[in-house]
Order: sequence, then structure tokens, then C-alpha cells
Amino acid sequence: MSAPEFFAVDTGEVTLNCAALGAPGKPLVICLHGFPEYWAAWRAVMEALCKDFRLVAPDQRGFNLSSKPEGVDSYRARHMVADLDKLAEQLSPDQPFVLAGHDWGASVAYAYAFARPERVSHLIIANGVHPAVFQRAIFEDEGQRAASQYINTLRAEGAEARMAADGYRRTLRMIEGFSKTDWMTPETRSEYVAAWSQPGAMTAMLNWYRASPIIVPEPGAPSEESFVLTLPDEAVAVRMPHLVLWGEDDEALRPACVEGLPRYAPSLVVRRVPGAGHWILHEKPALVAQAIREFVATG
Repeated sequence: MSAPEFFAVDTGEVTLNCAALGAPGKPLVICLHGFPEYWAAWRAVMEALCKDFRLVAPDQRGFNLSSKPEGVDSYRARHMVADLDKLAEQLSPDQPFVLAGHDWGASVAYAYAFARPERVSHLIIANGVHPAVFQRAIFEDEGQRAASQYINTLRAEGAEARMAADGYRRTLRMIEGFSKTDWMTPETRSEYVAAWSQPGAMTAMLNWYRASPIIVPEPGAPSEESFVLTLPDEAVAVRMPHLVLWGEDDEALRPACVEGLPRYAPSLVVRRVPGAGHWILHEKPALVAQAIREFVATG
């Protein structure tokens, strides 16, 4: 197992704790984690790819050892896009790079790809969602609307205390509800709990949900007007080669979340993975790594 190199990047607004594997000078892959994870969501994939790539995985703002600015507004997508832009500027100022994201990291990766398409050579998403496709799925697909009700739970007042109670019992139970967790060893569990226990981390992590424009009506309720769905297609288009790795056993993100994606991504490849779920990076790291290697080589 390769030991990562750690360094901090000052974006001007926050300081990002970053882990890296692979020699500088190799093609750059920036790997973005989701909730309730931290950089190590990508660790096994990074280890499998580090002979061929320079892989950098930041703790995104609000998570683990990175800065945790106060207030919901600090977690609007534009701030995460700016963080990523500053990170990429320091790591690869002159060359486009491969951008990979999972869960919330996928949301940031999409937002960055919309805003700075010239900087991204390949976009790779592992069980994450395009915002317009996701919003439409929540409105139109009963299964996805039901599966997304946890978002309202995480947005609710006092959610941080509930998620932290009894040794983070509800947080761990939520992870187990999204797909199988035989990868969650006692060591991994203690590492996650340590990340969640950083001062201010749980509130900051939940503020990602509170800041999101995604609307989640209750089951059976009428859909509301959504800002996300007013955006023209060209504003949320994926212009670079785009790979989606989709664990089919994901209980949080249902098939409707990928069915509408070709509308926005003309250079799209969807690879469905039976027997994997939401935590595909932990469940199938060798498969994810090989898919990334092949896609970048041929895309």
C-alpha cells in the first residue's frame, strides 16, 4: 500500500488539505469525495492508478482537515468551483486535467465542467448526479423522490446533533442504507469518525445540503418551480468526454438519475456495474481504476 503525500493549498478563501499519490509530471487526476466522506474515499482507487497518474484528492471545504467557514452561503456551488479552480491552477496551470467525482464530489465536478470546460480533458463520475437530471428525476420518478427524502432530514434544524449522537450511529446507519458496507473495517470506521469529529465538521458537511438549490418535495406533493430546471441546456452541458460508472445497487440514486443524461452529454459512456452500490469506490476500486485508465487512454 502506497503512502500518500499530504500538503495544504490556500485558495484565498479556505485552506484545503490534500492527499496525493503518483509522481509529479504524470497526467493529473483530481478526485473529489462526497458526503459523509473525505479524501480517503478515493484512496484505494488512487493506489491502483498511481503508477500511471498523479492523483490529488482534497478534503473539500467543510470536511475533515480543510477549512470550515461558517454559514450556509459558504457552501454554495460557486465556492467549491472556485476552490477547485485555485487547486487546479496550482497543480496544472497550463494543461487540462482529468476530473473525477463521487456523490457531492460529482456535483462539484459537474459544476466545474460547466464553468471551465477548457480545463477538463475528461470528466469521470462515480455514482453521482447531473443537477438537471437529478432534479427532474426527483420531480418525475416516485422511486427517486422517496429515496431522496433523506436530504430533507439532513437539512433540518438540529441535524448535526442527531447525526453525531451515540458515536455517529445515524451517520453510520445512513452509509449502510445506501449500499453494502463490507469494506467498513473497524480501522476505516474509526478514521471516518475521526474526520466527522473535527470541530465544526458535521455542521459544515450538512451545510452542503442546506445550500443546494435541489428541491425535494414530499412523496405525493406537487412539484415546485426549480431554478435548476430553468437553466438552458447549454449552461449545463458536458462538452468533454464523459464517463459515468454506475453501481446498480445504489439505494440513494436510482436509475432515473442517469436515464436523462445523454441530453446534456454528447460524448457520454455509461458503464453499469452489477453488484456495486453507492460506495462503488470502496466496493470495486480495481474496477473503477481500470475503467478510468481505459477511458483516459481512448477518450
